[in-house]
Amino acid sequence: MDIEQVASLERGQKLPLQRDVEAIAIPFGKTDILAEDSIVSVMQAKGSSVSVGFEGRLYLIEGRNLDALGLEPLPRPTLPESASEEEIEQFVWEQLRTCFDPEIPVNIVDLGLVYGCRIERLISGERMVTIRMTLTAPGCGMGDVIAADARNKILGAPQISKVHTEIVFSPPWSRDMMSDEAKLELGMF
Repeated sequence: MDIEQVASLERGQKLPLQRDVEAIAIPFGKTDILAEDSIVSVMQAKGSSVSVGFEGRLYLIEGRNLDALGLEPLPRPTLPESASEEEIEQFVWEQLRTCFDPEIPVNIVDLGLVYGCRIERLISGERMVTIRMTLTAPGCGMGDVIAADARNKILGAPQISKVHTEIVFSPPWSRDMMSDEAKLELGMF
């Protein structure tokens, strides 16, 4: 199962859970357990996770837990050991483009939430990635979840040993920061 197959799930599609699964409550970011045989409704299937509705609440099921939906779990993204600096940077940006706000069908890069990304070599020779990002609203409970999703995906590259995500609110996010593709996807033109 890959990201394209996740995207083939249709909004409103009902799926029985194949096992108990950890799910992240949206927008609070708190982890809950959804019980085996519960029927969930697909709300959004983007990137490597699926947002589902259950008993009037919204939850995020991460790629590693997709077997609970009867799908193959997604492996952690990785890079070959011999990757060049350019390939490592491209990998980081590709991984950021697979991270979605669970309530918005646009990745965090096109949404304008990523203000910058820096890859540094530490004295030890290890590489550290620092991501400066924001949220659509300061009170968004999903900030830590989105940042952890980005961190986990980027750490799939053996050349990267640390990822630091810094959530900032200056400058404040606005719709003007969105890419044209994001505005088109959300019907904002």
